Amino acid sequence: MSVPLLQVEHLSKHYPIRSGLLGRRATGTVRALDDVWVTLEQGETLGVVGESGCGKSTLARTMLWLDEPTGGSVRFRGETIGKNDLATLRKEFQIVFQDPYTSLPPRMRVRDIVADPLEIHGPVDGETIPQTVERLLREVGLDPARAGQYPFQFSGGQRQRIGIARALAVNPAVVCLDESVSALDVSVQAQVLNLLRDLQQRHGLAYLFISHDLSVVRYLSDRIAVMYLGRIVEEGPADALARRPLHPYTVALLEAAPSLKRSEPARIALKGEPPSPSNPPAGCAFHPRCPMAADLCRSQRPELAEWLPGRRSACHFALDVPAILGKAPV
Repeated sequence: MSVPLLQVEHLSKHYPIRSGLLGRRATGTVRALDDVWVTLEQGETLGVVGESGCGKSTLARTMLWLDEPTGGSVRFRGETIGKNDLATLRKEFQIVFQDPYTSLPPRMRVRDIVADPLEIHGPVDGETIPQTVERLLREVGLDPARAGQYPFQFSGGQRQRIGIARALAVNPAVVCLDESVSALDVSVQAQVLNLLRDLQQRHGLAYLFISHDLSVVRYLSDRIAVMYLGRIVEEGPADALARRPLHPYTVALLEAAPSLKRSEPARIALKGEPPSPSNPPAGCAFHPRCPMAADLCRSQRPELAEWLPGRRSACHFALDVPAILGKAPV
């Protein structure tokens, strides 16, 4: 049996709540991540979706060891990652940030932005740094003749392409895309998503793709993990999850996505805000907003379990979700 490229077990990230003079007195804990299990295979895209504040970005940063986990383990190619491995792993893990207008140094020329990782880790395939920069700009659809320009001279979509070129400079194994198309117009989003798909096929990249938009995640992802209040509540192949969701929260996210095909009213609409991660409700964290909630949901937290082959859900009534709420639109 092959070892996953990236494997996460029992991953948790807790932040203390402090008050008083200089924040010296601890008054509680925010459980940003709570016992998360995920895997990522070589060349695969794992989409992570959920509302703002559900822990998506925290999961990415902790998986990539940009933040140190509170508990659990992260394995890369079967080896446990620790503090002593970070220098090597920075070459293997790269990230493309959400905002193309603030994620690039405004006073650096494009060629220097893309060359920066190469100055640290060295060029690939025996190329010189200028050759590598020129090749990368061509790969992401930019004219190398503009390499001497500054970020403000480019559009939002072009800036995001610069960020992608910078991430690919050191030939990483994993690229995290943290809401990397959410700030772009729809037409530009499509262009960037198609570029990402092409680059993945060309280089065998694994993507961790984070978004609040399930329709965008579904387009690019092989598998999808749905997060709610720091936990994964459903995970499975993208198409299967969209055709037959096994958690009512997934149904709500699917029906919140714009669709030209949908003529009937939504079967479940999210109301209110998610509970505070510093004071989660007893039982299932989703039960205050769930139309299926029963006494069992209010008293016992469901574990993330396999209900169908390759399909995991943290719902006591996972197999009843399609019958009670109706099948989500495709």
